[in-house]
Amino acid sequence: MEKVNEQTGKFGKWLKHSISARMLMVGLLILILLIPLSYVKDLIRERQYNQKAVINEINQKWGGEVLLYGPMLKVPYKTYKIKHIYNQATKTNQEETIESIRYAYFFPNQLGIQTTVNPQQKKRGIYETAVYGSEININGNFTKPDFSELDIQEKDILWEKSKLIIETSNLKGVSSLVEIQFHKNKYAFESKYDNDHTNSNGDVYDANARSYSYLNLHKLESKSIKKDDLPLEKAVEFSLKMNVNGSKQIRFIPVGKETNVNIKSNWTTANFLGEYLPYNPDKIKEDGFDAKWKVLDINRPFPQQSFNGIPNLKKYAFGVNFMIPVDQYQKSERSAKYGFLVIALTFLVFFLIQTMSKIAIHPFQYLMIGIALTMFYTLLISISEHSNFLNAYIIAGTAVVVLITLYSKSILKTFKFPMFIGISLTALYTFIFIIIQLESYALLVGSVGLFVILASVMYASRKIDWQNG
Repeated sequence: MEKVNEQTGKFGKWLKHSISARMLMVGLLILILLIPLSYVKDLIRERQYNQKAVINEINQKWGGEVLLYGPMLKVPYKTYKIKHIYNQATKTNQEETIESIRYAYFFPNQLGIQTTVNPQQKKRGIYETAVYGSEININGNFTKPDFSELDIQEKDILWEKSKLIIETSNLKGVSSLVEIQFHKNKYAFESKYDNDHTNSNGDVYDANARSYSYLNLHKLESKSIKKDDLPLEKAVEFSLKMNVNGSKQIRFIPVGKETNVNIKSNWTTANFLGEYLPYNPDKIKEDGFDAKWKVLDINRPFPQQSFNGIPNLKKYAFGVNFMIPVDQYQKSERSAKYGFLVIALTFLVFFLIQTMSKIAIHPFQYLMIGIALTMFYTLLISISEHSNFLNAYIIAGTAVVVLITLYSKSILKTFKFPMFIGISLTALYTFIFIIIQLESYALLVGSVGLFVILASVMYASRKIDWQNG
């Protein structure tokens, strides 16, 4: 027993008087504290996943994002293929003409879209999202379809079987009867099951499949258009009104030879997205926004007609995002990435104080300080879910700084060292908060800050006699 106590005493003296031993001990504790720090990062990701799951559930029940494609005119036409057949009886080659029906799709000459969006917030528990009701008014005109590209004769065009088509990503949210006034008559649209962008041969035509591939479009098709209403002699006007409940965002595809879009809303945090941006400089107002777009056919890389099925043009959509900017989890995750730096620098400060002042600090006391530093992130996550990130950061940071400062007072016995530790931690947390707020200059500020910290440590440790450690 005495031998064990003697060995323990020797180890304690070695740990107390050897700088190398203290350095090894501090490094080992930092590595151990990386374990709870990794659990904190997992907790942030879990809470973020729960938030997305709740938002997706609310949006699914209300209505998903709205992407409108159309209207477009679908015109069937005949094609002929000559098949050569060898007749065994007559020993001659015979020709057989095979007739098939194909479809051509034509976009409007003029397309105008006026949309009023009325967002509202839906909340479940601590999570909230934005949904909206929209009134979409569409008008424009069609000119006579041009079949000259394929050299189709007039007699082979089945004008009497022409139809109008609209595609949308959100059928569930449509809250009114969808009818189009096309020249002299009205035509109602009906849902039609269709594989996503399948052409008349059954082949998938998906020129931009990688763009918005998560979003499926559903087809609405009218009954056959009366021949008197078709734009065979002159341009034909059309108008359409839709009321749609949606979420996340609303977007349109500029299929008109000239497309003019106007979106109005009382939503104050507008985020315009897509291939084209509004042209009016006064789009953002105090009580919402009034955004206008104008897109010409020369501005987009697709023609006014397609003979290979409905082309996938989701890539060229534009509109407005109504998502509530919730970034507390992203900022918490970014701050947690600096957890190793905070623990290491805090331990370094205590190590330097211990080495220069000859005050003994037990490994258990280092461990308690490290656990207090990791508690900062759990406080930050939990408080930010009920308040904004700034308030959460201030409360969590203040709590941890005060706790460690008071605890270090009982360890270091003097007043000046705990004050220095409190000021250092405050400066460190302030520095990290500034970094996570920055985007373009985060690397620059972080590099300069770390250089200043390194210079300060080198200056403070210049008088330590490392040779006797």
